[in-house]
Amino acid sequence: MPGTARYIHQIARPAGLPRPTDFAFLEAPLPAVAPGTALVENIYLSVDPYMRQRMNEGLSELHTPIEGRSIGRVVESRAPELRPGDLVFHREGWRTHALVRPAEARVLPRYEGVPLSAFLSVLGGTGLTAYVGLTKIARLQPGERVFVSAAAGGVGSAAGQIARLLGAEQVIGSAGSAAKVKRLTERLGYHDAFDYHDGPVGELLRRAAPEGIDVYFDNVGGDHLAGAIDVLRDHGRIAWCGGVSQYNEAAPTHRPANLFEVVHKSLRLEGFLVSDHRHVQAELENFLVPYLRSGELVADETVATGFDRVAEAFIGLLQGENLGKMIVQVGEV
Repeated sequence: MPGTARYIHQIARPAGLPRPTDFAFLEAPLPAVAPGTALVENIYLSVDPYMRQRMNEGLSELHTPIEGRSIGRVVESRAPELRPGDLVFHREGWRTHALVRPAEARVLPRYEGVPLSAFLSVLGGTGLTAYVGLTKIARLQPGERVFVSAAAGGVGSAAGQIARLLGAEQVIGSAGSAAKVKRLTERLGYHDAFDYHDGPVGELLRRAAPEGIDVYFDNVGGDHLAGAIDVLRDHGRIAWCGGVSQYNEAAPTHRPANLFEVVHKSLRLEGFLVSDHRHVQAELENFLVPYLRSGELVADETVATGFDRVAEAFIGLLQGENLGKMIVQVGEV
């Protein structure tokens, strides 16, 4: 099959926030399809905060495409498990075309009324992270109070909605602007929300939950983690997913001074990687698809269009320019 593939390579280690010059766009002939492989033309690419950490020394190689979640269509195959026309999920990242093996790709189910992009947002790693954090790590129970940081981002927009669907009595979110706060309560079903620029996080959270909270879903770390520890009730739980406040710092400085309260209050703080819980995917879909169809769950997404905008979308994500999950559409659905 004649044609050209495009790739984005990381060519430099960022100092702080990544810059466009840390990336290079390259072209090459489409790779040959060997026995046991299939050529996928990508439709959607994911950009995620964790990619910033992977850009550091020792976690990624320079002059290679960044690994990441992707959805594409099989256009040529020499693997019987992958047929031309199949829509597949894979992790070959920032490129227009990927050569995959059956073990590296998942043929996606098609649910009536559910957009394909949802498999990168609420039905993808983003939603799976939120679901695992709430159900397997924090073990949220109906009637409990939950706080979610970075609540207007990809994982946060899913976590707040899932917590509500699981029966939380109160779901509180923090975000970085008044417009995002409004979106949390008016579109995503958060009961309460606040702009973390308006004061100390612990004080703002205590104002929203004077009786305390039971669960904290942490996407931020730093002052958000410290504030949540202050407001958590005895025997509360923290599902620690990320630390976006520190991803661009060479030497993170915002460490909770009240960490011993984890002992004093008999709190449970557990970090987790969603990659250890991929077996929960079917459970996630069984739970969420009916809510997506009914409209009780929103696949909150910001979609940039065009392969040339992948690096731009990634940098914008790290600056909080997205609402919900940031996705880049690079092909026709």
